[in-house]
Amino acid sequence: MAPVLMDDESLPDVLMVGCGDLGADIGLRLAARGHGVVAIRRRADLVPPPLVGVSADLSREVPVLPPLALGLLVVTLTARPRTEESYRATYVDGMARALDALDSAGQVPRRAVLISSTGVYGDATSDAPLDETTTPLPSDGPARMLLEAERVFTRRVPTGTVLRLSGLYGHSEPRLLQQVRAGEVTDPNRWTNRIHRDDAAGAAVHLLTLDGTPAGLYIGTDDEPALLGDVAAHLATGLDVPEPPAADPALGHGRRLSNARLRSTGWVPEHPTYREGYQA
Repeated sequence: MAPVLMDDESLPDVLMVGCGDLGADIGLRLAARGHGVVAIRRRADLVPPPLVGVSADLSREVPVLPPLALGLLVVTLTARPRTEESYRATYVDGMARALDALDSAGQVPRRAVLISSTGVYGDATSDAPLDETTTPLPSDGPARMLLEAERVFTRRVPTGTVLRLSGLYGHSEPRLLQQVRAGEVTDPNRWTNRIHRDDAAGAAVHLLTLDGTPAGLYIGTDDEPALLGDVAAHLATGLDVPEPPAADPALGHGRRLSNARLRSTGWVPEHPTYREGYQA
C-alpha cells in the first residue's frame, strides 16, 4: 500500500517545549484558536488533549519530533530542584536539545516565545519601576542560568521574544494565603510583583499572534507593584483573620516592575492588580 502523504496544512504548526501548568494553558489557548499543538513533556500522558504529547527528558536526550509545519514555538520549561545544575540541565542544555531537533528537521518558527523570569534582575533597584532597559543582575545560580538561556534563545531563534514573568499565582491556593492565615507575614515593607496565571498565558498568546512584530523582550507583570503588607492586609480582611503588621511606604524596599512595554502592544490583563486576582 502506498504511504499516505500529508500536506502542510494538516500538520501541527505549534511546538511547546515544556508543558507544565502554564505551558498547558498556553497550548490550550492556541488550540482553541485552531492551531495544531505538539507538546514535549517527560510524560506525554500528562499533556492535556487536544494537544499531542511527545515524551522526552530534555535534560538527557534530543526529542524525536513528529512531522511539523512549524509556525509558532513556545519554550516554557520547569526545573526541579532549584539549583544551578538543574536549571542549566533544563533551561540551557534542555532547550538547546529541542532546538537541535528543530534544526535537524529543517523547521524554523515564524514566531517564538521563551518564558523566563524577572528573577534575572536579582537585587537591581531603582527609584522608578524597572523595565526592559534595566540591566539584569542575577543573584544566584538559577537566575544566572535563566539569563544564559535567554542569550542562547535570542542567538538561535532570531524571531523570538523573551517574556520575563513576575510571581505567578492563580488556579490553586497561593502560599501567601497560608502565611496570612498563620500570621507569618514578616516583611510587610517589601515591594512585590505578581501576575495571574491566566494573564501570563494570555500575554504569551498575545505576543505569538500579534499583528505587528513584537520586540525581543517584555516584562509580564500586573499593573501595580504592591507592598507585601498591603497585599496581606487585603487578604486578611477577606479571610476574616487578624491583620498582619502594616506596611510603611517610606520603608519600602526591593524591586518594582513596569509592564508599560507589554501594555503598549494592546495586551490588557484580566486581573490588573492583586485585588482582582485574589478575588478570582
